[in-house]
Amino acid sequence: MNPSPISSPVVALKYLQGYPTATLAQVAQMLQQDKVADWLLQKYPQAHTVRTDKALFEYVQALKQDYLRGAEPVNKVLFDSKLHVVKNALGTHTSVSRVQGNKLKAKREIRIAALFKSVPDEFLRMITVHELAHLKEKAHDKAFYQLCNYMEPGYRQLEFEVRVYLTHLETAGARLWEAACDS
Repeated sequence: MNPSPISSPVVALKYLQGYPTATLAQVAQMLQQDKVADWLLQKYPQAHTVRTDKALFEYVQALKQDYLRGAEPVNKVLFDSKLHVVKNALGTHTSVSRVQGNKLKAKREIRIAALFKSVPDEFLRMITVHELAHLKEKAHDKAFYQLCNYMEPGYRQLEFEVRVYLTHLETAGARLWEAACDS
């Protein structure tokens, strides 16, 4: 039995599992026709300007101040070059507890995959919002996604487009906004 023309590419769309079959078929067709890069570049022509860990810390703190003032403080934020490869994650949030005297102190840390150094601001904002939402909501449940949508009304669409970009990276290998970041 021969597989249908889209069945093998759909299997390769690991970042898009859970989306409707019609959507998967459309993305698979765009990949086959090598149109994903053009589509993303037309929609997002330039990368953000957040290049250092210090700038990323300030970026995250500004979003936190706007939307999560009452949440626990974030003590450290950085781009992590090992994240995507090692943990198959795009960002992480951790809380490290230490005993200081007779008190337990928690320090919160957000790490963003280094591939987000060279993406549009919308993609960086999406992953930042995702990690900040974990300060209030630990699980990926309805309340979590409601908080993400509150902080970024276009969250669901941006998450989809980031997943399409990850699929592009896996199939074509070319980072789209990297040249703009080197200049």
